[in-house]
Amino acid sequence: MQNKTIKYSDLLADWLKERGYTHCFYVAGGNIMHILASVNRHFKCVSVVHEVAAGIAAEYFNEISTDGKAFALVTAGPGLTNIVTAVAGAYLESRELLVIGGQVKTADLCRQQVRQRGIQEIDGVDIVKPITSKSVLMDSLISCEAFNRIIDAGVTGRKGPVFLEIPLDIQGAPVDVSDPICEFVPAAKQSIPPIHSAEIQRLIDDVRTAKRPFLLIGAGVARQTVEKIYDALEPMGIPLATTWNGADRVAADHPLYFGRPNTWGQRYSNLLMQQADLLIALGTRLGLQQTGFNWQEFVPNGRVVQVECDPTELSKGHPRVDCGLQGDANQVLQALAAASLGDHAEWVAFCQKVKAQLPLIEPINNTAENYLSPYDFVSRLSVHCRDTDNVIPCSSGGAFTVMMQTFAQQRGQHIVTNKGLASMGYGLSGAIGAAFAYPQRSTVLVEGDGGFAQNLQELGTVAVNKLNLKIFIFNDNGYASIRMTQRNYFNGAYIGCDQSSGLGLPDWLTLFKAFNLPCIKLDANFEQDPEFQRLFASDEPAGFVVPIDPEQTYFPKITSRVTETGSMQSNPLHQMTPDLDENLYSVVAQYLQ
Repeated sequence: MQNKTIKYSDLLADWLKERGYTHCFYVAGGNIMHILASVNRHFKCVSVVHEVAAGIAAEYFNEISTDGKAFALVTAGPGLTNIVTAVAGAYLESRELLVIGGQVKTADLCRQQVRQRGIQEIDGVDIVKPITSKSVLMDSLISCEAFNRIIDAGVTGRKGPVFLEIPLDIQGAPVDVSDPICEFVPAAKQSIPPIHSAEIQRLIDDVRTAKRPFLLIGAGVARQTVEKIYDALEPMGIPLATTWNGADRVAADHPLYFGRPNTWGQRYSNLLMQQADLLIALGTRLGLQQTGFNWQEFVPNGRVVQVECDPTELSKGHPRVDCGLQGDANQVLQALAAASLGDHAEWVAFCQKVKAQLPLIEPINNTAENYLSPYDFVSRLSVHCRDTDNVIPCSSGGAFTVMMQTFAQQRGQHIVTNKGLASMGYGLSGAIGAAFAYPQRSTVLVEGDGGFAQNLQELGTVAVNKLNLKIFIFNDNGYASIRMTQRNYFNGAYIGCDQSSGLGLPDWLTLFKAFNLPCIKLDANFEQDPEFQRLFASDEPAGFVVPIDPEQTYFPKITSRVTETGSMQSNPLHQMTPDLDENLYSVVAQYLQ
């Protein structure tokens, strides 16, 4: 009797399905032909135009989905090199991303003896090793248990990308179904080790005795955790703020919500956090964007408690951390919500006064006639968005800054960006991933024209899949943040930041028409435009061009100066430019005097 065989790539696809994967974003290629044929039987396979879009879409899908996971599939050589930016972004943001790459046959591997032997061969494993939790060349058949150990590296403790490179002959190898290698082994359940109850009790006691405690919620706190205890947040009686990656954990209208402090954050929020005498940072690595480049003056008159799963982030030395707790931030937030934390009504009242006196839209920015103020536009867009929307800001530039400072999130919305790498071009690909994760939701993308141009080819992916995606392009003729830098530090000597200095950009209405997608230009009365109302309310893709002044100013901001040695010196978070009136500052910054 002849033994039954199965192709090894079919076995891998079965294992991925058992691990909860439902979607695959890919660009087809010869060196993944066996895997692609196998995964196409099990998963929703989404063909994208460029591999970087596959990685970004999978990252954003995983960041918000509660029903399934996505992975990226790329061919050898340029397939891998094209996705490196997405791998780097997921690594810096500590996000789950499985990238499966093809490779030439094992007999054609150069094994670092020559530069290249197989066609399209390049050492993908070593290229991405520094920016992955695990990077493996699978040059032999491995068991399900070994496969699970590789994938688990990306979801154990601090999450991160995993790259699995599979040669063509390994993919297509026949395996006898009776071979022990075919045995399925369930993946182990992953969790972060708990923090000892005595340490949490000490933290609770510290909050009770503090005069000005302040809670900063980062992305290490899960949306599901906050939703379970949402009704307990107000009785805690402690001012709450979020990092940008944790922005959708607490709604902007929550009575104890006090903004998003950050180098590109909101002035009132920065001021309040800086005046805390006890900052509890949950699930945030407290990077330089969060603390300000002048991290030496982060929370200058208070103690900093950081709860983080990665011990290296607790001991890195910037900013000063008075108490580092390695473990699960979700556990700590749940414990705080269940405890009696004392009376901090006077401090909360002060925070409310500061918030009232420092509105999000400050009347200091210049917008020329016939353009829309980006701050006013985002404020109005916040009202039109629904509590079921996915909201995808871009990851860099003026559009990101405005969204960071102005967008008012609603309870139930999902907001995802990637600010660690701060790469242009993330928005459209990320929005595609979000739209596939929640097809029943509308996904709203806000991106600058410069960033959008870097991945505009994915409009084809939007069109062919008829995604429920609303695309807002800030049309300011180029790279707003680069232009602002060149204006502020180099007397307006523009280089490669707009069309007049050499940057080529398309006519956006014509571009959308080429993909058979509707697109309109907005004006100051866009909300009354029946065509805007129709397109925004539909479940079909649509584009909206927002005319933004190329010379638009973006304040408030943290400014820096060039020192005599050529280095940059930045203001602390509480000293945003322009300076406040002295009398007003004395009121809103009384604990910094």
